[in-house]
Amino acid sequence: MARVTVEDCVLKIPNRFQLVMMAAQRSRELSVGGELTVDRDNDKNPVVALREIAEETIPLGELETAVIEGLQRNIDVDEIVEEEDDEMLQVTEALNELAGIVDTGDAAAAPADAEVPVAASDDPMAALAAGFEDVTIEDVKKED
Repeated sequence: MARVTVEDCVLKIPNRFQLVMMAAQRSRELSVGGELTVDRDNDKNPVVALREIAEETIPLGELETAVIEGLQRNIDVDEIVEEEDDEMLQVTEALNELAGIVDTGDAAAAPADAEVPVAASDDPMAALAAGFEDVTIEDVKKED
C-alpha cells in the first residue's frame, strides 16, 4: 500500500484502528461487487478502499455503520408485526381455557371448585401449573 494513501486517510480518520476496520469493510464490499467511486488503476481492493476514504468519495458515516453491523451478533430489526398466526392464537386460547382464565361458557372448562390463585390469572403458564398435583413415587406404586 502506498504510504501517501495511508497518510491521507489518517487526516480523515485519525484513529488508525478505526481506519483499518473501515478500509477492510470497504474492501470486502468491493470484493462482493460494490461499485467503485475512484479509478482502479490496477490497484487491489484494499488500496482502492483507502483511496476512496482519502478522497472522501464514499460516505464515512455509512461505512462506519456497516462496520458496526458487520460485527454485531444480534441485529435488532424493527419488523412490522403482522397478524398473529391463527394456529398460535388457537394454542394460546386452548392454554387459557385449560388454565381456567377464559370463561368459555362451558362448565367443564373451568369447574367451580377449581382453585386458581389470583397471581396465576396474570400468567397463563402459572395458572396451568396450578392445576397439577405433586405426585410422589409412592403414589405411583399404589396405582400399579
